[in-house]
Formats: sequence, C-alpha cells, structure tokens
Amino acid sequence: MNELLLHDIVATTAGRVPRRPAVSYRGQVLTFGELDEHIRHLAMVLAGRGVTHGDRVAWWADVHLHAGTLYYALASLGAVFVPLNPRFSAAEATAVLDIATPNFIVTDQAHSGDVTIEALLGETPPSVVDVAPVHETDPEVIFFTSGTTGVPKGCVLSHRSNRMRTHGHLGTVGPIMTMFPQFHWGGWSFAHNAWFNGHELALVDGGDTGALLETMERRRVGSFYGIPAVWRRLLDADRSAYDLSSLKEADTGTSSTPPELLRAIAEAFPGTTTKIGYGATEAGGLCQLAPKDIFRKHGSVGLPAPGLHVRFEDDELWVKSPQAFLGYYDNEEATAQAVVDGWYRTGDLVERDDEGYMWVVGRVKDMIRTGGETVAPAEVDVVLNRHPAVADAAVAGVPHVDWGEVVTAFVVLRGDQTIELDDVRAHCAAASLSAYKHPRQLIVVDAIPRTGPTGQVQRRRLVEIAQRQVDADSPSPA
Repeated sequence: MNELLLHDIVATTAGRVPRRPAVSYRGQVLTFGELDEHIRHLAMVLAGRGVTHGDRVAWWADVHLHAGTLYYALASLGAVFVPLNPRFSAAEATAVLDIATPNFIVTDQAHSGDVTIEALLGETPPSVVDVAPVHETDPEVIFFTSGTTGVPKGCVLSHRSNRMRTHGHLGTVGPIMTMFPQFHWGGWSFAHNAWFNGHELALVDGGDTGALLETMERRRVGSFYGIPAVWRRLLDADRSAYDLSSLKEADTGTSSTPPELLRAIAEAFPGTTTKIGYGATEAGGLCQLAPKDIFRKHGSVGLPAPGLHVRFEDDELWVKSPQAFLGYYDNEEATAQAVVDGWYRTGDLVERDDEGYMWVVGRVKDMIRTGGETVAPAEVDVVLNRHPAVADAAVAGVPHVDWGEVVTAFVVLRGDQTIELDDVRAHCAAASLSAYKHPRQLIVVDAIPRTGPTGQVQRRRLVEIAQRQVDADSPSPA
C-alpha cells in the first residue's frame, strides 16, 4: 500500500502540470518540473555527502527560492529538515543546534553555516547512491520554539502528520502568497497546500509592504493570509498604482481581529472573502471561522476542524488528531507534559457557545504570542534583571489589536535611577536577544506581583496593571 510521503506532493504535481509555475521570489520562478528536477538533483548531492535516513540538516537563511528544494530533498532521503529563525543571534542559534545536532548547516550569504544552498545545487552528484526506504511515520521536520523557561523545544512532525494536514481544494483561487519566514509550520503549510493543488507559491518578505503589493499584482495572487498588523499596513498604503483584482481570499488570524479591520479589508479588496484560522504546530489546524460567520461570531476562532477530537479540562482545550506531532525532539519530559494519553494540551483557555463555536480567552502558561512569534517571558526576565538601574523586573504579553500581544516590561527601579524604553531595548540587543523579544512598552511599578510560596511572577496581574494604566490615561467621556 502506498504511504503518505511529503516529497510525493511535488513529484505527483510535476507529473500533472510540469510547466506550471510552482514557486516565485523576487522575479525568479521555478515550474513544477524544474522544482522536481532540483529536488532530485539535491537529494543525490546530499546523499553523496553522507546524508542518510534519520540524519538532521539545519537551514539558517532568509526567505529563499530554494528552501523548499532542500526541505523536499531531505524528505526523499528520510532525513530531517531543521529550519532556524533567520533573526536568531549566534547564541540563540547555538542553543537550537546543540539540541538538534545536525550533520551540517545549509545557509545563505547572510548567515554563518557549512555550505550555501547555491553551492550544493552547483555540485555534481554521484552517479549511484544508496537510499533507505522512507515510511510515513518517519520524522521529516523539526520546528523549534521557545520553551516556558526559554529552552528551545523541537516539535517533530512526520511525513504522515504533514500530509494529513494537506488538503485538496476544488475551485481554488490560484497563486498563494505567503509572508511567513521559512521556519514556521504555518508558512510551510501554505507551501504544501499550494503545491498539492498545483498552484504557485509566491514568496515575499513580510516586512516589505511594497513587495507585498507588487507581488500580489505581478503574480496575480488569489489567496493571501496576513496577520492584522500586515493588513493594516496594506490598508494604509497607496494601492492606486496596483491591479489587485485577482485577490479572492483575504484571510487572517494569529491575533484578535476587530470588526472595523475586517470591514476595511472587504472595502479595500472588493470581491474577497475572509476566514480566520487557529492552529498549533503540534496539532495542525484546530478551528476555522468561515466567511459567513466573521461578523455573526466575531472574536471566535470558529468550529473545531473535521475529524478533530476535543475535550476540556479546567477550560483548557485538549485535542486528539492523526495530524498530531510525534513529540518534542530528545525531550521526553516536555512531551509528557504536553501529551496525556494521546491528547495534546493546547495550553489555551477556551469558552464555547451553544452552537459549538469556540473563543480563546487566555493561556494556561504565560508564553507571549506577538505577531506570530513566540516569546518565553522568563528568558527576557533574566536579561532585564541584569540592567544596573533595575531592582526587579518581569515581562508580560499585553493584548494589542495588531500584534495579538506586545512584550511589555514592568520594572522596579533602584533608588533614584531612571530608565527609558530605548535603554531597555538597547540592553536586550546587547544581550543578543532577537528584536521580536525586545519590550515594546515599559511600565515602572513599585513591586512585581509574585506568588507567596514560590515567588513566581503573576503575569496576569501585570497585564491588569497595564490595562489600568491605559484606562487611567484615556480621556473621560464628555
């Protein structure tokens, strides 16, 4: 019986539509036939370099046309793709590499590593290589995120889990544009689904509003998912010079999306529909709020995905699915905490209405989700408490309309010391914290709220402090 293998996605599509564009970036385009050929070539080169079943190879680079070539070539060998955040400092990258212990690091010109992807593609492969059988239960990717203590956790997905997350869509709208950097499961899910359906994946740098608009027009993009902050930038931009009529799906998620933003998207991009997605790297897509429910069920993440088992333990959402991850790489303790008798604990506190629609109302743990990135508060706490002007400090994720949450620093000052937000951010940069972990707000407090017995930071109380400050600063009604 044929197994569900990731690399078969491109192989089968290349057999159907070899001349159709598969991936584009900054004016470069590969057809499915060319992509498949590059994948096969690179697999032979990697095998010639000794990469075999179960080996791990790291990818540390900015958005790149050939990231998918490497990913799928490794999959065809039964090896494991380990993408790193391109914004990592050297210390942060080392923390991940020490856990993953890859054979080598493939990179671009902007990052350190063992070999560039261009060099590998330029190598002549051996004429014959031995390739071990690949099975659907084999690991094929490890996505690293910060743990609750700041120690990275590697979420391991199998061929089967990623294929189960990939769907055929009848009457799909055409090229899919993605702004996600290529270390996110979310970004790769768009790639797998686009290629499975025989559609172009239009890569673009998410921070470049002009590039988003230019790509949307040039590649005749039909579907785009952007976090609310990106949609606001697009709405604020001068779009008059662009023909954006090809766009049919204007989707969003990650953070709460106010009705006025949804209405603005609909007005700016007439003829589009919007749906909101909610998922987890560990378990795949969990819920989706359909276009017809966007305003009727505002704030909801929608109904559970078909085939998903759900249960609630003290208001925390637990799920069970054949799409689930294999566990955290080389971390049995973290896996045991996250998976109980086959049920994945999402860590999200959820409310549900009488129609089954769900609302995420908080986190069991204190991880901060800001603009699609995950920040471990404890990691930033340690850095802040090293500042000479600070007697005590902690951070919390304060709700924000565009970013979901923003990293907010709460500090107790020493004596008559003073401090500014720019000082805090410069201090974090000097400590090699990635920019997305730097506080965007600063609040000076008399004391950090902590639990009596253990001294743990009570981050929900910090959020309440921030909210009270916002309320106090708001003008009184006339």
